[in-house]
Amino acid sequence: MASTIESTTDKLSQLGISGDFASSTPNLQKNLHLLSPEQVELGKMLLDLGQGHLFEHWAEPGVDDHQKKGFFEQVARLNSSYPGGLASYVKTARVLLADSKAGKNPFDGFTPSVPIGESLTFGDDNFINFEEAGVKEARRAAFVLVAGGLGERLGYNGIKVALPAETTTGTCFLQHYIESILALQQASCELSQGHCKTEIPFVIMTSDDTHSRTIELLESNSYFGMQSSQVKLLKQEKVACLDDNDAKLAVDPQNKYRIQTKPHGHGDVHSLFYSSGLLNVWRGAGLRWVIFFQDTNGLLFKAIPAALGVSGKKEYHVNSLAVPRKAKEAIGGIARLTHSDGRTMVINVEYNQLDPLLRATGHPDGDVNCETGYSPFPGNINQLILELGPYIEELTKTGGAIKEFVNPKYKDASKTSFKSSTRLECMMQDYPKTLPPSARVGFTVMDTWLAYAPVKNNPEEAAKVPKGNPYHSATSGEMAIYQANSLILRKAGVQVADPVLQVFNGQEVEVWPRVTWKPKWGLTFAKIKSKVSGNSCITQRSTLAINGQHIILEDLSLDGALVIDAIDAAEVKVGGSVQNKGWILESVDYKDNSEPEVLRIRGFKFNKIEQLEGKYSEPGKFCLKP
Repeated sequence: MASTIESTTDKLSQLGISGDFASSTPNLQKNLHLLSPEQVELGKMLLDLGQGHLFEHWAEPGVDDHQKKGFFEQVARLNSSYPGGLASYVKTARVLLADSKAGKNPFDGFTPSVPIGESLTFGDDNFINFEEAGVKEARRAAFVLVAGGLGERLGYNGIKVALPAETTTGTCFLQHYIESILALQQASCELSQGHCKTEIPFVIMTSDDTHSRTIELLESNSYFGMQSSQVKLLKQEKVACLDDNDAKLAVDPQNKYRIQTKPHGHGDVHSLFYSSGLLNVWRGAGLRWVIFFQDTNGLLFKAIPAALGVSGKKEYHVNSLAVPRKAKEAIGGIARLTHSDGRTMVINVEYNQLDPLLRATGHPDGDVNCETGYSPFPGNINQLILELGPYIEELTKTGGAIKEFVNPKYKDASKTSFKSSTRLECMMQDYPKTLPPSARVGFTVMDTWLAYAPVKNNPEEAAKVPKGNPYHSATSGEMAIYQANSLILRKAGVQVADPVLQVFNGQEVEVWPRVTWKPKWGLTFAKIKSKVSGNSCITQRSTLAINGQHIILEDLSLDGALVIDAIDAAEVKVGGSVQNKGWILESVDYKDNSEPEVLRIRGFKFNKIEQLEGKYSEPGKFCLKP
């Protein structure tokens, strides 16, 4: 025992920890001999940060020794995964917690105004030109999917990207995203007027909750046709929870040898990129753009080509894809903020902050609709296009750190204690907060029906949404895909019947013809127009599923279900009158456990009574005319 005491004393002396200081944490002092020099350094750091309470209930040496070492392994991970380490985390937390307790407004001194951006009208010449420019730029882009979440909030036990975007074909979100990137890759190469071997990089940010299941989904489906070498996974770590206004780290209530952790937010994607080295690899390969997108928006890739074209033509360093928003709608607004000291930034301002900010800066009515019927501040949908060069320069300065916030739930008005532990959070879209005034930050507004239908609410939450507001559920997300495809075909010249109103899972939605196609068939509006000729019409009760690159709709009259599946080397002209009993939508009870989760959370399923199927597995030219 004497040698152990001497060893401990030596370690304390070497680290400059005085006897008085060490005695304030006797449990740590007793167990120091178990630790490596690096772990002892971490212990000193925690003491310097006022975190001695973490060791308060540690057992005597010889009891739980393995778990004690595991504690320091966790501390090492938390320290290395956060820019500036735990010391920086605690320091930032104390400042933000003090500001929160004092009720400090993060936008104090700023005056909002409407920033400069581009508003596009789907299908006009301007839109088509931007789409073509975006397709050309795509071979110099990389795509980043922020996919750290599970589907539990939706009532789905899998990872969110495994959820079907629509149930006509059962295509999951991840498959749809990969097939969209591959279609862009092919189209961009075709426009390059030469041999093109471009493989667009695809990065997925995962978490402990989703990492292994994302790999399993990719591998079991052969990466949905993408080369495995194109795909990289970056796993984000969680951050330490905070117990009080002094930023004391919270002990896990289930394990006294662990610090409680929670997700830090999707803003981590920037620090992960900074530490990964990928950005410099991409710059060396001649890439110019990095496109960030969220995990359950089935419409997004209908808007990305035109938005990328805007970035290229306007030379935006940051381009936020946006949609029109009603005044006071529960979606953040993109605003230009000018500080009294001259600082400016173009940034997302959350809806509950924008209205009071306007009222406090000379706008007595706050956030109000203008002559367009919408707020002049466009709605942020968290899809960003960043120019790679300036992005690397900024991350080099910041180390990938994003401005954080804290949102403690206080027990009472004294704001002295929390209902439960909190943590620092960061958002991907707050990246522009640290950019210099010279940065070219803009936005691209597109119709909501074309660009934005997230799936994030479970049926019970969605049913409580006031009528007229978006449900953002699996029900509305699927119906939005059919609506967008129907409206696009209408714009291309097809007579598509009006929708009918139906209620599923307590949500009244418009039910359009169930029209789906693979991205390689209709990536851009110009491409879709080139594949529609004559006078085609589709009734409301119809289902149309197109899987093939060269399928032409020519004088088609569809009243029922039609499924066309053709290899890329097969050209198929589809026309004539197709009439059958079709696929009928039937209601599903959310609480009916006999049905699969993916159907229960939608509230409907297809009864596939009858359909016409055309399958073409050989090269050649074919006609499908009943």
